[in-house]
Amino acid sequence: MAVFDYQALNTQGQTRKGSMEADSARQARQQLRDQGLIPLLLEEAAEKHQGRKFSLSGFKISGPTLSARELALVTRQLATLIQSALPLEESLAAIAQQSESARVKSLMLAVRSKVLEGHSLANSLGEFPRAFPKLYRATVAAGEHSGHLDKVMNRLADHTETSHAFRQKVQMAMVYPILLLVMAVAIVAGLMVYVVPDVIKVFVGTGQELPALTRGLVAISDFIGTWGWLCLPVILLLAVGGGALLRQPHIRLRFHRQLLHFPFIKRLSRGFNAARYASTLSILSSSGVPLVDGMKIATQVLSNEFLKDKLQTATQQVTEGGSLHQALDDTGYFPPMMLHMIASGEASGELDSMLERTASHQESDLQNFITVVVGLFEPIMLLFMGVTVMLIVMAILLPILNLNQLVG
Repeated sequence: MAVFDYQALNTQGQTRKGSMEADSARQARQQLRDQGLIPLLLEEAAEKHQGRKFSLSGFKISGPTLSARELALVTRQLATLIQSALPLEESLAAIAQQSESARVKSLMLAVRSKVLEGHSLANSLGEFPRAFPKLYRATVAAGEHSGHLDKVMNRLADHTETSHAFRQKVQMAMVYPILLLVMAVAIVAGLMVYVVPDVIKVFVGTGQELPALTRGLVAISDFIGTWGWLCLPVILLLAVGGGALLRQPHIRLRFHRQLLHFPFIKRLSRGFNAARYASTLSILSSSGVPLVDGMKIATQVLSNEFLKDKLQTATQQVTEGGSLHQALDDTGYFPPMMLHMIASGEASGELDSMLERTASHQESDLQNFITVVVGLFEPIMLLFMGVTVMLIVMAILLPILNLNQLVG
């Protein structure tokens, strides 16, 4: 049974959209007619999602997506229904039925149709890679193979909800500083373009020599007034050009290596990748995935290509009989506390539980660091705005003071 997305007219001539299950397009059209609807457009959901492709500067984007909130909600619902001993296909149908989003409903029905065809849940989710990340699918596959899909889905639901909650926390914390930055830039630009030139004309007319600070302000004001409109196109051009350069493997590798060594940024980059690696390895290991296979999957979900290369070497070391903590230590990019905790887990034979504690510790440490950085952003913006306005005021007041001295 396939899933079809449709557009149809009702008896009042209004357009209706939705999704429905049917054995064929012909049967789907007949079901619409039985409901008093006139079919306008009928398309199989799986083909529609797989065929939605376009290219942007060399990037190919295809298939539907789920937001972090939608993925967390779907995962929690699926975990709850499976734990309630509801058959998988009925669980997927229930999630689709109660979803308020037509896109999510269509996607879940498309996944259900794959399951009804005999595919595993992980393979069915694999048809929509942009909606369900590789870690997500690998964890589901591990749960299916181990026979503990309900427990694995609960763990995965906790992980997605925690990640979504932290992402929301950071986004909300960044709203005020970003608004402050935009307002500061707008105010300074307005002063430099509309206020400063008129004020400076008064002093230029007196024939006195302007102070260095005032001359610098005039130069900046003239530049913004003449070339300010080019700033946005130049920024966009630099962004597009930078993206094109980073698509070159050797340049991207060097750039990612610098991220791991650049002052201040290295703390964030190393912390983020260490937390993601520990969290992924913890979930996979506790789901019954062999350590080497878990390391391979955890390596692929990282964002830093240079660290990926290092971890592939570490995976090879473990494959050859080396310890996990020593292999990670040899990369040189994981925090000592993480390595000591993993070593303790290996020595005590409780690596799974220690990996979970390590992941929790790394995520907590990263969250605390990001919270501090975000908290510092607000006073920095206030300081930037205050210093900028003070310099503008001083540049205007200095000629006035000099004029008073000349008159005196």
